[in-house]
Amino acid sequence: MLTSTLPIRIYYEDTDAGGVVYYANYLKFFERGRTEFLREFNIQQDTLLAKKIAFMVKKVDMDCIKSALFNQLLSVNTEVISHRKASLMFSQKIFNEAGELLCQADTLIACVNLDKMKPTAIPTEIIEVITRAR
Repeated sequence: MLTSTLPIRIYYEDTDAGGVVYYANYLKFFERGRTEFLREFNIQQDTLLAKKIAFMVKKVDMDCIKSALFNQLLSVNTEVISHRKASLMFSQKIFNEAGELLCQADTLIACVNLDKMKPTAIPTEIIEVITRAR
């Protein structure tokens, strides 16, 4: 499987007044994880944008299991679990330093032609990277 791990430190700005991570910030952490996943496998989103292609979130199924706290170091694990002609399904999990699962999400990402704002086929070079790792 094609996987990537991104360390993320929890800063005060990520938390509420009690030092607990605000739930919507997990979505930001997952976004960073997917971006770094692509970068790690030499898939540059700015190159795709120059070709008028972008990945957009279509659906997220997120489960917040346990709270992350101020100053913790987390790991965002990201993997592609399936793909179709114009979409990728990512499975992502956030763990604390003790290895406890804090949050998980399955995210469906659509490949979109920005000129037409319609789904388009994922570029061949990306599909090759994904299928090579399976």
